Amino acid sequence: MDRFKQSNRANWDERAEIHAQDRTGFYAIDRFLAGEDVLYPIESAEIGAVDGLKLAHFQCHIGIDTLCLARRGAIATGLDFSPQAIAKARALSARSGVPADFVEGEVYDAPDLLGTDFDMVFTSWGTITWLDDIRAWAKAIAGTLKPGGRLYFADNSPAIATHEEIDGVIRPHYDWRSAREKPQRFDSPTTYTGDETPLVTDFTYEWMRGTSDVIDALLRAGMQLDFLREHEVLPFKLFPMMVDAGDRMFRLPAGIPRMPLALSLGATKR
Repeated sequence: MDRFKQSNRANWDERAEIHAQDRTGFYAIDRFLAGEDVLYPIESAEIGAVDGLKLAHFQCHIGIDTLCLARRGAIATGLDFSPQAIAKARALSARSGVPADFVEGEVYDAPDLLGTDFDMVFTSWGTITWLDDIRAWAKAIAGTLKPGGRLYFADNSPAIATHEEIDGVIRPHYDWRSAREKPQRFDSPTTYTGDETPLVTDFTYEWMRGTSDVIDALLRAGMQLDFLREHEVLPFKLFPMMVDAGDRMFRLPAGIPRMPLALSLGATKR
């Protein structure tokens, strides 16, 4: 693991500790423990029936979505590179009584770590920006799925990820592609949930890429695109100006030109 990933893992280990306490309610853990399905509305509407499916959740973090899918009837396994996140996910599974398996490891190694006979791979919200090799990611998805297995993916749009809000204006700010050896560094003293607990590792390294890079990687890996959709809401404030859109989602305020903030897709292994 290179220094970029080592630093990112240290950051995510800290975040896992903070997020599992969920002091701001961002992850809706109390609502989940009370029996509520807390998948966000985009994936909830698009994923379809998962009852009885063998499902792998890539980059599962503390496991809340993995367990929501398990509660819907999936035979779910979560995978994450953060040992603290996996520990918190296992604890949440035990606490809730919802069974799921959780495995620590790199997403690129998913076929070796999890197996190659899954019906579905699920991955959502803040995932591909952490990956230095999008083609290896796509190969891992295809390698984990059995023939006819399907992928569900949702994330912020790569096109909008290159922008920042500067002096109240959303502007292009980053190159749209990052070299593997030269990621973009982001400094933040706290995590994104609103919890003010200071981070020791208060910076991360992330990789920019185009939507075409994601689609091309999946096609090259032997996946067939089933749908591609764009959305004007996100489950987090990508920009400070964003406002509450209901259902734990956020949108741009009135008067700002509409633009796609999120992207979702489904694909099937040929």
